[in-house]
Amino acid sequence: MIHAGIKEVKNNLSQLLARVKAGEEILITKRGKPIARIVKENHGYNSIRAALEPLVQGGLVTLPSRSILKDHISVVEASGKPVSEMVIENRR
Repeated sequence: MIHAGIKEVKNNLSQLLARVKAGEEILITKRGKPIARIVKENHGYNSIRAALEPLVQGGLVTLPSRSILKDHISVVEASGKPVSEMVIENRR
């Protein structure tokens, strides 16, 4: 496993991704502490439920008992400025 700091990852992303593609793992660190890991993607394209199954079996995750139906989502009106306007003001 390769250990790389954020700056190194930023400067050498293409080379590091080529190594991941070849099967290596990259552990990204910030000030020497691990914060993320880059691993080769599984081409099995499992469903989210199948991917979470090991966590469910370990008692770490509880999946919803029903699916979210987008037809039943309603718009919520809020007073004040639109979020987009607040974001633009915050960037100034």
